[in-house]
Amino acid sequence: MTDTTPARPLSLAEVEELARQAHAGQTDKAGRPYAEHLAAVAAGVRERGGSAEQIAAAWLHDAVEDAALSEEWLAGAPLSPATKDMVLAVTKRAGEGVEAYTARILATPGALLVKEADLAHNADPVRLAVLDAATRERLTAKYAKVRALLGLR
Repeated sequence: MTDTTPARPLSLAEVEELARQAHAGQTDKAGRPYAEHLAAVAAGVRERGGSAEQIAAAWLHDAVEDAALSEEWLAGAPLSPATKDMVLAVTKRAGEGVEAYTARILATPGALLVKEADLAHNADPVRLAVLDAATRERLTAKYAKVRALLGLR
């Protein structure tokens, strides 16, 4: 059996650069560069006392879901198994119900903090204020449901 743990995982600076490159040219719902969201989530994890593995997962939390990086790439990436597990835990799958999604997050060590920081940034009233009323209301309800299922206040 071979050890798949990398000898030297990517540094946080390398993970940040990789995430910025993977999402280059993408924008969020408000038309802002997507890397701003990634940076905010990583900062939120750091501010909440997250580990380096959690901060790395924050930088990459949407990479597989948005097809910026493949699941195959992630499997072979020079990242810790914990970081990979967290990224996969917060990756929504096609056709997956929110209950299954949140259960996977809760079952994966470290993933809840990453998702908490993601939700905090997504639900930021300043960020939501630039969206049309229907989108703002839909997203606010969606984020509230996910927070409730995760046991977050």
